[in-house]
Amino acid sequence: MYFYEVWVRSNRYRKNTPLTYSSEVKIEPGGLVMVPLQSQSVPGVVMRQVKRPSFTCKQISYVYEHPPLSAEALDLFNWLQGYYPAPIGALTQLFLPPQLPSNSAEVSNSTPIKRHLPEVGLTPAQKQAVAAMPNVGTYVLHGRTGSGKTRVYAALAQESLRQGKSVLILSPEISLAPQLAAELTKYLGNVITIHSKMTAKERGEAWRTILDAVQPVVVIGPRSALFSPFRKLGLIVLDESHEPAYKQEQQPYYYAPRVAGKLADLHDAKLVLGSATPAVTDYYIASKKNRPIITLDSIATGNHTPVDRVLVDLRDRSAFTRSGYLSDQLIEALRRALEAGEQSMLYLNRRGTARLTLCRQCGWQATCPRCDLPLAYHGDIHESLCHACGYRESIRSSCPTCGNTDIIFKSAGTKAIADEVSRLFPEARVSRFDTDNRKAERLEQHYERILAGEVDVLVGTQLLAKGLDLPRLTTLGIVLADTSLAIPDYTAQERTYQLIRQVLGRIGRGHTPHATAIIQTYAPDSPVIQSALSEDWQTFYGRELQEREQYGFPPFTYLLKIASRRATSRSAEAASSKLADILRSKYSNVVHIDGPAPAFHEKHGTKYEWQIIIKAKNRRYLTQIIADLPDAGTTYDIDPVNLL
Repeated sequence: MYFYEVWVRSNRYRKNTPLTYSSEVKIEPGGLVMVPLQSQSVPGVVMRQVKRPSFTCKQISYVYEHPPLSAEALDLFNWLQGYYPAPIGALTQLFLPPQLPSNSAEVSNSTPIKRHLPEVGLTPAQKQAVAAMPNVGTYVLHGRTGSGKTRVYAALAQESLRQGKSVLILSPEISLAPQLAAELTKYLGNVITIHSKMTAKERGEAWRTILDAVQPVVVIGPRSALFSPFRKLGLIVLDESHEPAYKQEQQPYYYAPRVAGKLADLHDAKLVLGSATPAVTDYYIASKKNRPIITLDSIATGNHTPVDRVLVDLRDRSAFTRSGYLSDQLIEALRRALEAGEQSMLYLNRRGTARLTLCRQCGWQATCPRCDLPLAYHGDIHESLCHACGYRESIRSSCPTCGNTDIIFKSAGTKAIADEVSRLFPEARVSRFDTDNRKAERLEQHYERILAGEVDVLVGTQLLAKGLDLPRLTTLGIVLADTSLAIPDYTAQERTYQLIRQVLGRIGRGHTPHATAIIQTYAPDSPVIQSALSEDWQTFYGRELQEREQYGFPPFTYLLKIASRRATSRSAEAASSKLADILRSKYSNVVHIDGPAPAFHEKHGTKYEWQIIIKAKNRRYLTQIIADLPDAGTTYDIDPVNLL
């Protein structure tokens, strides 16, 4: 009889130590099995063989004939447990698909690499960028939008494939993966896409295709693709590497660039962090560690498209005679684009028809009874929704406080903007894209239609800011440029700069002889907005670093956010205060503790949340604190991308 430590794939297993099972057959480390767990049968991974324990073990019920996971995958398992502490059940879910294909499943390995890969046509600047990344290591590719970073990725990927090594290219959003896959397929042959929106069967088959592959493969997906069962990896690329979407918002709270760095180290692979607006922390670390920062300044098409940038002060209501939301200049720019058969894009980082529902007489405001947040009015379904928990209710015909029927809707969202464009231009083909879209309406479902010019005006949130290359797009309107600036968080200025730069990058890419950007803002003199409009990264970066060092934020410290949730705000405050006192008594000489304070979204369902923020120069103190936390009613996020 053999005995093995097994990591099980189940959220029901909340402990940090593996379970021990017996087997009548010998199993290699990394072997895939089914094991009994309480009343269920769950998948698992054999980590190592152990001596017969002193207790009675349950027996492994099934051993898959699949190849075992690689030694690098097992090393990544163990590293994750120490770097992003979480229960073993949650960690194992990263590495195994929700449904393991059976041994008899016929999985079509549709990923043969072409023997003769087509040449990637590179500009001199792109060739120089590729040449600047000859060795294993981490590289920051700071390429302006339209500079052709994808071509650079393709050339680097070809090098890796010729060396017999696989390639992983990450996209921050699932909706961007089809465009990236379509572009890379031209140069790399077939690629494998894998993500959580696939059915369990599709995901399992894609996962097994990677596991069984005897040739190098190219995998494209969001952050979860990091844990695909690679054998020999030569290149990892994080496209739009600055995006907060690379942070996992549930256990384990990993940050994809950090995991990618470890994965590259384990496989002796190159890691490329590509972005037009690199994360301040990534840029600083690269500079401090003398890692190469490769800059791409020129448009890949070789054509310079002059962009007419117009700043509109939202406080000047005389500029809004035809619409309460869209300035006269923006409306005129939309008209010119429609008459010329060109595309326009309107960006607003607010979903719904209106963000606020108010009583004009007494000031009552519609809020979520679970979260105490403003309900957003959605005119297409005539309901108010909470964008935090999903609560919905019908629109009230009168105020519940004073009975007045004068209910008003303020602060427009994307639906209101789309409706306004249709009112102003009834003949225009308008499409809205945000996270409220049903599956059939999502951006990835309509990319080809947009590319073919079958949409005149695109309206949407930050989904439209990332990676889209639309040759017919000439006109951009940022309806409200300073939404992110009002957020009380240390990343607010960085996020504002990134979003404005990314949205502006959708135009002026050399496809058209002219382009127009209308930027509407309440803060036209903001240094952040001015830096974004002038593409002055270095001034913004220097100012941001100075502020973060002054107030002790990353990259000068590591962060840990600890939240206490209770039935009342008072009990949440009390629990958080008690925990803060305990932590100060043990760790005040090695960390800085802020709080407790109410969370930005204090109410979550029926619970209230207070939080503690801990800053440390040495990250290991934060993992020590995590080990000391109580199990019940307390959650944590290490390396949070914001403190909201």
